[in-house]
Amino acid sequence: MGANAVEALEERWRSILSVHARTMCEIDRVLHPHGLGASDFEVLDVLASAPPGEGGQCRVQNLVGRVHLSQSALSRLIGRLERDGLVVRTVCAEDRRGVWVALTGKGRDLHTEVLPLQRAALARMLGG
Repeated sequence: MGANAVEALEERWRSILSVHARTMCEIDRVLHPHGLGASDFEVLDVLASAPPGEGGQCRVQNLVGRVHLSQSALSRLIGRLERDGLVVRTVCAEDRRGVWVALTGKGRDLHTEVLPLQRAALARMLGG
């Protein structure tokens, strides 16, 4: 790969990071009055779309790849959401090491309330 191609690739990567950072900041800004940040919303959003057949719950392990946080950061975030009454954690009956997370009624209501704000922020920032 030539020097110009490498420079173009690096510039493209920096542009993606910049759009991501600006978009996350905007989502944080619009959700802050509701006590949420962008990562909090992502967890609620993934749980809100969990298949009904699974009781609207998701394994913590499966959330890691979907919300792009480390296992420890995600555990702390889920702990905070649980303290706020937005999610509930349960241990998997078949596999005692597995932990499930589900939205509470309060969490589902808050997700429904802030979803249009998050989607509008995405539209503003990403031109959708």
